[in-house]
Amino acid sequence: MNRIKTAFLLVCLTLLLVATGSAIGGYSGMIISFVIAGGMNFFAYWYSDKIVLKMYKAREVSEAENPTFYKMVRRLALQAKIPMPKVYIIPSEGPNAFATGRNPQNASVAATEGIIELLSDEELEGVMAHELAHVQNRDTLISSIAATIAGAIAMLGNMLQWVAIFGGGNNEDEEGGGMVGGLAMAFIAPIAAMLIQMAVSRSREFHADASGARISGKPLALAGALRKLQVGVQVAPMKEATPATSHMFIVNPLSSASMLKLFSTHPPMEARITRLELMVK
Repeated sequence: MNRIKTAFLLVCLTLLLVATGSAIGGYSGMIISFVIAGGMNFFAYWYSDKIVLKMYKAREVSEAENPTFYKMVRRLALQAKIPMPKVYIIPSEGPNAFATGRNPQNASVAATEGIIELLSDEELEGVMAHELAHVQNRDTLISSIAATIAGAIAMLGNMLQWVAIFGGGNNEDEEGGGMVGGLAMAFIAPIAAMLIQMAVSRSREFHADASGARISGKPLALAGALRKLQVGVQVAPMKEATPATSHMFIVNPLSSASMLKLFSTHPPMEARITRLELMVK
C-alpha cells in the first residue's frame, strides 16, 4: 500500500511540474521544465550523498575505530541482505541518524554522537535497522527525486511570477494561463509540491519503521528509541540541521512542536510507536 501511495504522489509531482512548465510557455515550457528537473535529478543522483555528509561534518569510521557500532551495522546489513554500507559518525549532541546514497551498493549510514550516547544497544540497533530499511527500499533515491522535483517546481514558480507580471509565456501557437492564472499557479504550485514531497517522506518513514523492525526482529526496541528521541531532539536539537535535509533523519531534527501535520516531514511520533507496538500483538 505504501508503494502504491508513493508512486501516486510522485506521479502527482510530475504532473504538477508539467503544469507549471506549461503555464510558463506552453509546450516549450513543458520541455524546459523536464530538462531542468532532469539536470537537477542527475546532480542529486551522483552528488547529494557526498554533499549532505560533508554538510554535517560526518566522519567515516572503521571497525578498528568503533568496533561495537560497526559490527552492529554489518550484522544488520547481513540480516537485510544488502551490501555493507559506509559508516559515519556526526559530531553533534543532537540525537539522530540518517541514510544516504543512490543505491544499496553505494549507501552510507550516519549516526550522531548524541544518539549513540542516548540509546541502549538494542534501541540503537532498532534505529540503524530503520536506516538500513531506507537503503533496502531505495527510499534515499525516492526522497531525493521528490525533493529535486519539488525544488524545480519552486524555481519554475518563481520564474512564472515574472512571466505572468510582464506578459510572457504566450506565443502565437501556444497558450499561457494569463496574468491572474499565472500568478495563482506561481503561488499554488510550490506549496502543493512541498505538501506532496512531505507526504512522500511520511509514507516512507512508516514503511522504514515496519521494515526496520523486521530486520532487527525488535519492534519494541525501535518504539523505545523513538520515545527517547522525541524528547531528545527537543532537549538537544541539531543546530546544524536545515529544512532542506530534515526529511532524511529518523526524527525531525528541527523543533516541530508547532508544525502542522501537512507540513511535517515525519508522521506523528505517537502513530509510529503505536504501529510498532501492534507488530508484537
